[in-house]
Amino acid sequence: MTDYEIIVIGGGHAGVEAASASARMGCRTALVTLKKDAIGRMSCNPAVGGMAKGQLVKEIDALGGEMGFLTDKAAVQFRVLGRSKGPAMWSPRAQVDRKLYNRIAVERMGEIAGLDIIEDEALDIITEDGKIKGVLLRKSGIVSAKAVILAAGTFLEGKTFVGRSSKTEGRWGENPSSGLSENLEKLGFERMRLKTGTPPRIVSSSIEYKKLTPQYGDEDIHFFSQRTKPADFPGEQMVCYQAYTNSETIKIIEEHLWEAPLYDGTINAVGPRYCPSIETKAVNFPDRHRHLLFVEPEGWDDPLIYLNGYSSSLPEQVQIDSIHTIQGLENAVIARPGYAIEYDAFPPHQIKYTLETRLVEGLYFVGQILGTSGYEEAAGLGIMSGINAVLKLRGEEPFILDRSQAYIGVMIDDLITRGAPEPYRMFTSRAEYRLLIRSDNADSRLSEYGRKFGLVSENLYSEVVDKYDSVNKLIEILSSNRIEIDGSVFSGINLLKRPENTIEDVLEFFPEIKVNGDFNREVKRLTEIQVKYEGYISRQLKDVEKFRNQEEKLIPDNLDYESISSLSFEGRARLKKVHPRSLGAASRLYGVTPADIAVLAISLRKRTFHVEQ
Repeated sequence: MTDYEIIVIGGGHAGVEAASASARMGCRTALVTLKKDAIGRMSCNPAVGGMAKGQLVKEIDALGGEMGFLTDKAAVQFRVLGRSKGPAMWSPRAQVDRKLYNRIAVERMGEIAGLDIIEDEALDIITEDGKIKGVLLRKSGIVSAKAVILAAGTFLEGKTFVGRSSKTEGRWGENPSSGLSENLEKLGFERMRLKTGTPPRIVSSSIEYKKLTPQYGDEDIHFFSQRTKPADFPGEQMVCYQAYTNSETIKIIEEHLWEAPLYDGTINAVGPRYCPSIETKAVNFPDRHRHLLFVEPEGWDDPLIYLNGYSSSLPEQVQIDSIHTIQGLENAVIARPGYAIEYDAFPPHQIKYTLETRLVEGLYFVGQILGTSGYEEAAGLGIMSGINAVLKLRGEEPFILDRSQAYIGVMIDDLITRGAPEPYRMFTSRAEYRLLIRSDNADSRLSEYGRKFGLVSENLYSEVVDKYDSVNKLIEILSSNRIEIDGSVFSGINLLKRPENTIEDVLEFFPEIKVNGDFNREVKRLTEIQVKYEGYISRQLKDVEKFRNQEEKLIPDNLDYESISSLSFEGRARLKKVHPRSLGAASRLYGVTPADIAVLAISLRKRTFHVEQ
């Protein structure tokens, strides 16, 4: 008998979701973490969600994951971003009490049946004949397992930088994981070096808030989790603020670029292009001196402020001097400087769509070691790896979401087909079918899967079904009810399709509908979206049909691309390296031309014909 069926290495957001899913699906699971009380710790900003990231969290919750519920319980402010645009862009975000989130995560993982927490360091992956056999731990020795999920975050050979000073650590003040990535390289894995960073923390009482622009939470709160009820939230929200750099701020930064490890040659790793450091902003936008910063509280009773937008690895005194030029921060006390961190990661072409590695059966890579950049991306990969590891051990079909089903599907496909030349961040622009995979309908799209895997309760699933039954019922009532206005007769649906009318405006014409208790705020909102965007949704559904046609043409994993002589040299090399799952995935590979796809399609048809013969 093995010690465990599944071992998860790393207690960050990816590890939490992977371990929770695998244990709750019935597998004996161990979560190996360097520090038990650091499970779910927010290494960078104290917030969850945001543009496209909020959609990911809603999807994780719909599948039965942890992040949405933990966020709702620890939130200090809720906002929906993108409200000025259409519903495809609406993205929930929550400012979170950092310490409270961490504490709730630790408590939650401790109460899951079948999950053991092991405080130890993983030194090596034990394999035999290309299959996982277990993990070598520093204190516990070899612990056997049938599957291992590696979710080590920034800890693999982690190194932090503040000016010319550097330390070997996985994040500020915490030891890194040493030797594991080197041992994985010996197994044949390619590894790469990535970089990320974090801003300084400022003592809240040293800030002159009256000089800053307040940013309040939404009155109509949109929770992340299906499990959260309005009565669960106390109602009070904290205020965030906005500040701006100026020409003096940028001047100080420019004068000290020679001391910045990003520009003196000390750091060679690639950082996130869409979350640049303040010194990178100064270099890339030399004519722009006014950069928006967000002054965000770290928690209800926390004395520190997170200066979002001012990620930096400049020397501490340079950070202090430049921050003191910002209005409202003239006397700011820096409790901890910003820093950059380098860490080992593994190019994602080495995994399958299940997140299992191609080299070692039963080994899964997730989170930042796979090239992603945020809590939400890591958590999305985590829950998918946990589910798929269990399904593989059961001998069941894998769980794969495509680009038309979920942002999670977009992310995994992007990572495999396009790689991670820089830390990957999710954006709404990456999703071609974003009107179909909105934040508001994640439960409709994915809760059925969560129920199937035993991660969503029957009661909760029934609530989702009832909600969408109510939406359909309200649409039917609006279609059948008519009213005469200025001599013309309109149905409720006709009125709602008018851009100037909201669902509440239309219901004023039909008081008999308005008093119907079946239709709460959420049902009415979903109805309005469905009716107003019906034409756009129908067009995207037709696009999805074409997309699915290509995605259903699966490519055998053992296809010999060398035997297909008509493929271009570059196309053949990319296909061999990535092993795309389908003809559609192959068409999204850099270097694979339309001519290559045509040749590949003919080859697949011939192969199918011969098999059928």
